[in-house]
Amino acid sequence: MAYDATNSLEAHWMPFSDNRGFKEDPRLVVRAEGVHLYDHRGGQLLDGSSGLFCSPAGHCHPKIAEAVAKQMTEYTYVMPFQAGHPGSFKLAEKISRMLPEQMNHVFFTNSGSESVDTAMKIVMAYWNARGETRPRFVSRERAYHGVNIGGVSLSGMVKNRDIFHATVPGVMMLRHTYDPSETFIPGGHSEHNGVELANDLERMAQTYGGNNIAAVFVEPVAGSTGALPPPKGYLQQLRKICDQYGILLVFDEVITGFGRMGTAFAAQKYDVEPDIITMAKALTNGSIPMGAVACRDDIYETVVGSSKRGLTEFFHGYTYSGHPAACAAGNAMMEIIEEEDLIQRSADLIPYFEDALMDGLKGHEMIKDIRVAGLMAGVEVHAEGGPGMRGTELQKRMFWDGLSVKFTGDNAIIAPQFIATRDHVDEIVGRFRKTLDHMLANG
Repeated sequence: MAYDATNSLEAHWMPFSDNRGFKEDPRLVVRAEGVHLYDHRGGQLLDGSSGLFCSPAGHCHPKIAEAVAKQMTEYTYVMPFQAGHPGSFKLAEKISRMLPEQMNHVFFTNSGSESVDTAMKIVMAYWNARGETRPRFVSRERAYHGVNIGGVSLSGMVKNRDIFHATVPGVMMLRHTYDPSETFIPGGHSEHNGVELANDLERMAQTYGGNNIAAVFVEPVAGSTGALPPPKGYLQQLRKICDQYGILLVFDEVITGFGRMGTAFAAQKYDVEPDIITMAKALTNGSIPMGAVACRDDIYETVVGSSKRGLTEFFHGYTYSGHPAACAAGNAMMEIIEEEDLIQRSADLIPYFEDALMDGLKGHEMIKDIRVAGLMAGVEVHAEGGPGMRGTELQKRMFWDGLSVKFTGDNAIIAPQFIATRDHVDEIVGRFRKTLDHMLANG
C-alpha cells in the first residue's frame, strides 16, 4: 500500500494490532480519568482491563502527574552508568519493602520485556560467577514473557515466536496448567494435577541433568494467554524441585505485581519465595514506561563480588534505566498504594468480582469458561470462524458499547482497577454481556 499523506494514521505501525482494519475504523482514546476513557467521538468507556493491567490507581492520577511535572523542572535526565540520582535509590528502597524478605536489590528497566531479558542475564552472570555452566532454561507452554529475543525464546504462545527464528537455544517447556475438563472452577485453582504437572521439571532434571538447568521462568498466574491460575501445590512443587537441584526460580510478576492478587506480589499469595521477580506495568500506574528486576541478596552479592573492586561488575543496562521521570512516577505510585490502601481494596473486591462474573456470564451460550485469579479473570468465548476471530471482533464491538477489555485470541482478560467499586464491576459484566447478546442476535 502506498503511503497516503492525507491519512494521518498511516505512518504509525501499531503493535499487536489489525493495522488495516484499525485505520479504516479507528478507535482513539482522547482523554481519561479514573476508571473511564473517552473516545474521539465523544463516547465514554469503562476500563475493564486497567489499560493493559497497568493502571490500577486510575487514569491521570493527580499525584503522579504532579510528581512527574515537578521532576521535569529539576532534572530531566541523568546518565545511569557510574552516576545516579536520588529518585532511583528511593524507589528501589520502597519496592524492596514490598518484596519477600531476602530480596533487597532492584535493577531498573523500561518494560516487562526488558525485565525478563535482564533476569535471564542476571541468571547467566550468577552461574558464571560461581564457576558453573548451566546452559538450559525452562519455561512453559502458553507462557508470555515479553517480546524481546530472550522473552520470545521463553514464549509458549506460538504466534509470538513462530516467525522469529533466531532465539536462545536450550529452552525446554513445561506443560501448561489448563485442563479443559475443568471449567468455571470456584476460586479458580484446580485441586488436581498440580504436583504431577510440576514434576515435568523433575523429569527434565533427570533427563538433561539438574546441574545443567540455570533457571525456571513462570508466571505465577499465566496472564496474557487468558488468566490460567496455578493448580494447588504446583508452585510449591516447582520450588521444591528447584531447591533439590540448585535451579533458580524466576517469577514473572509483570502483571501480578503490586496488588493484582490481593497481595503485594503473587509470591506472597501463594507463599512461595522465588529467587528473582520481574515487574513492570503497575510500577508507575502505566503512566511512564518502567520495569524492574528484584533478586535475592546472595545473587546480587555473588555477581558483584566476582569482579575486582573499581570495575564494572555486570555489563548490562539501558540508556533509560531508572529515568528520573519514571522514578518520579514510581515513587508517587508507591505512596498512592499505601495512602489509598490499594492492595487491601483489591483484596476486598476479589470475592465480589468472582461472584459477579459467574452470576452474570456463566451460562451464556457464547461463554466457554471463566477462570478467576485475584482481581483478574480469563473469560473465554467459543471460537467461531477460526481461532481468535470472534474474540478480536468482540474487542472492537465492546469499545463502541462502552467497554475497554483486552482479548488474547478468544480469551477476554478482565482486570478492574483497584479503585473500582462493586457498581463498576457490575457495569463491566453488564456491558460485556450486552455485546455478547448483540453479536448473538445480529451476527
